[in-house]
Amino acid sequence: MKNKPPYNGFEQGPIRPPSEAESLLIRITRNCPWNRCTFCPVYKDEKFSLRLLEHVLEDINTVKSYVDAIVDAKHSGARYYGDFIKEGVEDEVALHAAYHFVAGGMKSIFLQDGNSLIIKPEEMITILRHLQVCFPMVERITSYARSHTIAKISDENLEKMAEAGLNRIHIGMESGSDRVLKMVKKGVDKTTQVRAGQKVKHAGIELSEYFMPGLGGAKLSREHALESADALNQINADFIRLRSLALPAAAPLTAHYESGKFDKMGEVATTRELLLFLESLQGITSKVRSDHVLNLFSEVNGTLPDDQQKMTDPLRQFLQLDTREQMLFCIGRRTHRFSRLDDLSKPELRDPVAQMCDTHGATEDNMDQIIQSIMQRFI
Repeated sequence: MKNKPPYNGFEQGPIRPPSEAESLLIRITRNCPWNRCTFCPVYKDEKFSLRLLEHVLEDINTVKSYVDAIVDAKHSGARYYGDFIKEGVEDEVALHAAYHFVAGGMKSIFLQDGNSLIIKPEEMITILRHLQVCFPMVERITSYARSHTIAKISDENLEKMAEAGLNRIHIGMESGSDRVLKMVKKGVDKTTQVRAGQKVKHAGIELSEYFMPGLGGAKLSREHALESADALNQINADFIRLRSLALPAAAPLTAHYESGKFDKMGEVATTRELLLFLESLQGITSKVRSDHVLNLFSEVNGTLPDDQQKMTDPLRQFLQLDTREQMLFCIGRRTHRFSRLDDLSKPELRDPVAQMCDTHGATEDNMDQIIQSIMQRFI
């Protein structure tokens, strides 16, 4: 039997969903067991590993001790409770996590890394129960999961996880098109995506599914939109979250784009695809969220079916603009001068963007190349 690795202190992984910004991050696994998706730059040079159960529990105990000390210091009226607690600190990573958790209201916990549910169900249940004991005030415990992994977990075990406190799962569906999924090496097909989503819902766990506008490129754009909407119509996830395609340097898909193998769409074509996708969501009550810095339209937020018109109107309005106006909005949005399409009509916001475009030689013909460069900063 191999010697068990020593415990080296509290760990945190590199990513979490934007909606988990205030969550306590507890690392269950390291990196991603699949790690082949061509659009993803994360973990590419890292090996996947499971953390020992006792190490995860020790992380929880460590961060709990700091949370308790911070809360006690606050209640005692200590003004600079950070300095008070730092005396004798042994694990600064855990201390920082505790500060962040307390500052956020101690409402949620996110289990890292990319596919935490791959561990043995009984170990996950042990972790969840320990979290409930240590942090009974928490309202939400969440995790990323691959559809391929969820599909292999029994309904009974998913229900036990729900009973132990797991009440939200984030699944990166990305696309419902089998051709797109194969092209980007997602390692799962549409049928499995649908089955996994339905299993999560059946277990009583809140489900966030992610759709990636632009992932099919120009060739598969229509299929990507329609097949993705069809999959989500079968699942009826609690949340549909938009994550527009970007091409970071470390993603294999970027090399495909640079070699001409992948025909990445520009902003206008991607907007048409997104409009088709949103119009094709039917018979479901999902909440749609455009909650990422890479998304062009922050206005796409609402609940189906009541808000469908409200969410699609800005896209139609954008597509009806002349090409210069479209360019001004896209560059204004990508440089964070604009928050919404309506900002285009505000001279105090519009004029600096127009001047910036003129100064840097931005035109309708080169705007997508300029925007690609801008987006690299936010990946």
